[in-house]
Amino acid sequence: MESVGMTLFGGVYPARRVLVTGHTGFKGSWLATWLSRMGSEVTGLSLPADTSPNHWDLLHLPVANLVGDIRDIAAVQSAIRQSRPEIVFHLAAQPLVLQSYRAPLETWSTNVLGTANVLEACRSAPDLRAIVIVTTDKVYANIQTPRGYIEEDRLGGHDPYSASKAASELVVESYRKSYFFEDDAPLIATARAGNVIGGGDWSEDRLIPDVMRALSRGCSLEVRSPNSTRSWQHVLECVAGYLLLGQKLFSGHRDLAEAWNFGPGPEDNCSVASVLARFQKYWPQVQWHRSDVPKHHEAKLLCLDSRKARARLGWKPVWDLDTALLKTADWYRQLAESERLLTHQQLKSYEASATQSGCVWAAQ
Repeated sequence: MESVGMTLFGGVYPARRVLVTGHTGFKGSWLATWLSRMGSEVTGLSLPADTSPNHWDLLHLPVANLVGDIRDIAAVQSAIRQSRPEIVFHLAAQPLVLQSYRAPLETWSTNVLGTANVLEACRSAPDLRAIVIVTTDKVYANIQTPRGYIEEDRLGGHDPYSASKAASELVVESYRKSYFFEDDAPLIATARAGNVIGGGDWSEDRLIPDVMRALSRGCSLEVRSPNSTRSWQHVLECVAGYLLLGQKLFSGHRDLAEAWNFGPGPEDNCSVASVLARFQKYWPQVQWHRSDVPKHHEAKLLCLDSRKARARLGWKPVWDLDTALLKTADWYRQLAESERLLTHQQLKSYEASATQSGCVWAAQ
């Protein structure tokens, strides 16, 4: 339940029926943990976790676990009927750029048709009031500009993952205008976050999971693009943004039913090489080298501008990148050395830091 003396997200989530798609994934498992901690009645719809180990299986959360593919409209409709949601967080996706090159049709069908299926099923949810669709910072047509992208910038995408996520934004806009325009209709918003790090991620072709695999083998990590610059943040930063956005939509703020960036400040936009050097402070055994293997196109520069979320939602980052890297190193080290899971402890620590920094969603 909520921390003693603290009201989180306006007290919206306790006893609320919430459906999370993709709850077995990295972000989804942290979101399900936080919702469960606040006392929500959580139902998850997802394929089984595709890594071993995986965060979801380690958590043992009191969540109704529905196994299903969002490309199957019958499975999504069944999940809506069973969960009777008041709030939906849609995170299920094919989330990896390199995997999208290997399996483009799977990526397009999951990210576009899957999103359409979720929205179509939501049309028959009588108690539903808020829908948060999670996309990515990669929805923007990347022109390699040093300035951060704002929500009004043109959508696009070079690789199948980026393009399919941009297309899912168009699906959301179409459903919002075509079916969710009545005054009593659920409110829908999309959320775009940068590169997230934190404990519990074992996905392929992501920096920190790749580092941990190299460490476990006692070898040097092969790095594809060490000079590429991204917006880096702890997973709880964007999850807090999703929850704050869900709170506002549930409370009827129709003017907020649009797209939102949740990224770090400019000081935490940095290169892969810089992130690795900073991570070495907390795990000195980390070694890496540049890859000479030919690679698919990947953007060299991609940053978000989150001033809109700061100004209109009151959202702001809590942990800087060094803190995020320290927490991430601690999470993996404790699991490896003592089989101790730090998820709940770190979530409590994040809530306390948010209160101390005056975050609007963590009122005393």
